[in-house]
Amino acid sequence: MLVALSIRDIVLIDELDLILEGGLCALTGETGAGKSILLDALGLAVGARADAGLVAQGRDKGAVTAVFDVPGAHPARALLAAQELESEGDLILRRVQTADGRTRAFINDQPVSVGLMRDVGEALVEVHGQHDERGLLDVSGHRALLDAFARTEAELAKVRETHKGMADALAALEAHRTRLARAEAERDFLTHSLGELEELGPEIGEEEKLAERRSLLMHAEKISEELVAAQEALAGDAGLDARINLAMRRLERAVPQAGGRLEPVLAALERTLAEASEAEALLDDTVRGLEFDPDELEKAETRLFALRALARKHNVQVDDLPALQDRMARELADIDDGASALTRYEKALAETRAAYAKAAEALSDKRMKAAEKLDKIVAKELVPLKLDKATFHTRVETLPVEEGGPEGIDRVSFLISTNPGAPLGPLIKIASGGELSRFILALKVALASAGSAPTLIFDEVDSGVGGAVAEAVGVRLAELARSAQVIVVTHSPQVAARAHHHLRISKSSKGKAKNAPVATQVARLSSGDRREEIARMLAGATVTDEARAAADRLIGSAE
Repeated sequence: MLVALSIRDIVLIDELDLILEGGLCALTGETGAGKSILLDALGLAVGARADAGLVAQGRDKGAVTAVFDVPGAHPARALLAAQELESEGDLILRRVQTADGRTRAFINDQPVSVGLMRDVGEALVEVHGQHDERGLLDVSGHRALLDAFARTEAELAKVRETHKGMADALAALEAHRTRLARAEAERDFLTHSLGELEELGPEIGEEEKLAERRSLLMHAEKISEELVAAQEALAGDAGLDARINLAMRRLERAVPQAGGRLEPVLAALERTLAEASEAEALLDDTVRGLEFDPDELEKAETRLFALRALARKHNVQVDDLPALQDRMARELADIDDGASALTRYEKALAETRAAYAKAAEALSDKRMKAAEKLDKIVAKELVPLKLDKATFHTRVETLPVEEGGPEGIDRVSFLISTNPGAPLGPLIKIASGGELSRFILALKVALASAGSAPTLIFDEVDSGVGGAVAEAVGVRLAELARSAQVIVVTHSPQVAARAHHHLRISKSSKGKAKNAPVATQVARLSSGDRREEIARMLAGATVTDEARAAADRLIGSAE
C-alpha cells in the first residue's frame, strides 16, 4: 500500500509530507481547495503524463515521492527484477518535473524510464474517477479480471501448455512441407546428381591417396633407374657381399693368434652382411613394385580429375562428396516417403489441436459460468447505488479454435445499458460521469475477491448522489477497504463517516496582504475535528448544533 507521499513545489503545494495507513481514507475539503492537485501529484509519481504546468509558480522544478510497502512476490517487484533493478524493502517512486517540460523518473534512487515507472505504478495504484481511461475501462484487461474472479489458474495453465504443443506441431508440419516442396522442385537435379555420385563412388581421403599415387607414377621411371643402379652396386664380384666375405675369411685365419680380440669384429661383420642382404631384398621388391605402367597413371589421373570436377560443380571439397551423396539420397527418400511422413505430421497437429480445443473449451465454460455469477453480483450492487434500471453484462465471445491463443478462445468485455431496452455498450461510451464512477465501484466490490492493485483511489465516486445512495457508496468503499487500501475524494458526509482515516484539504494565504499567494494544506483530523468537518459537509458554511448531532449519528452508524 501507499505509506508515504512527499510533494515539493507542485502547483499550490510548497511542501507536504503525508503518512498514510491501510483501510479507507477520506479526502475532503471545499471545492477548489486542491484535492485534484494531490491526485495529480500522486499520478506524476506513478508515471502519469508529464505537465510543466504542475510546477509551482516561480519555481524551476517540482518533485513528488511516493513510498509503497508491498509483499516480496508483488508483480511490481517482478517488473523491476526483469530490468535488473534493485527492489528490496519499500518501493520508492520519485518523479522530478521541471518548468521547461523535462522530467526524470527514479525507483529506489535508480534512474528509470517513465514507461517502466508507469508499468510499476499501474501495478501499485488504480485510480478510478469520472475521467478514468484505464483499469476497468480498458477492454484488453477484462479477460484477465474475469479469470481472476473465476480462479482459472489451472485451466489457463493447461490451455497455455496445449497451445504451445499445437504451435510446435504446426511449425513442424510447415517445416516438413517446405522441405518437401523444395525437394520436389529439385527432384530431377537430385536424381541426376545422385546418379553421378553413385557412379563415381567417392570415398573420404581418396583425393590425397590418388594425388600421392599419381606423383609416384609420374616419377617411377627415373626412380627405377636409380634403384637398378643401386642393385648393380650391391651385386657382382665387387659387390658389398663379396668384400665383406673376403674380409671375414682373412680375419678368421688370424683368430687363433688374436686371443679373442677379433670375435666382436667378426660378429659386427656378420650383422652387416645380414643387413646388406635384407636391404638388397627390399631393394629388389621396390624395383618390382615401381615398374612403370602408363595405363595405371592414366587411370589415377582420370579419377582424380573426375573427383575434383564433381566437387567444383557442387561447390564442396572432394572429401565432402560422400556426405553430399548421403544427403541427396535422404532428400530423394523424403520425397518418396513424403506422403506418409506428411500424414504423421498432420496427425500430430490434429491431436495437439484436439487437446487445445478441449482445454480451451473447458476454460471457456468456466468463464461463461463465472460471467453469469459476476453479472448477478454486480446487479445486486447496482440497486443500492441508484442504478437499479441499469443492466450489466459480461460478454464472453468464443472464437474458432484456429483463432485461439495461449489465453484461450474467448474475447471478454464488460457492457452496460443504463435504461431498460437500451442497447448494451462499453462502460466508457454509455455511462455518464457519475454513473460511471458508481458502475466501477459496483464492479470493484464484485471483483474484490479477485485481487487488484494494493491501493485503490476513487475520485468523487459519489458525485451527484446523496442520502441513501451516498450511504451505500460509503458501505461499499468500506467493504473494499478490507482487502485493499482505499483512498476516496468525496463531498459526501455519508462516505466520509465510513472512513478509518480522514484528511482535510484546505487553501490558505501565505501572508496577510490582500493579494498574498495561497497554498494548499493537508491536515489529519482527530475525532473531534472529524466530527466538525462532517458537520460542515452537512450544513455548509455555518455549522450548527443540529449538524454536529447529525455528524455524530453518521459516525456512530458507521462504527
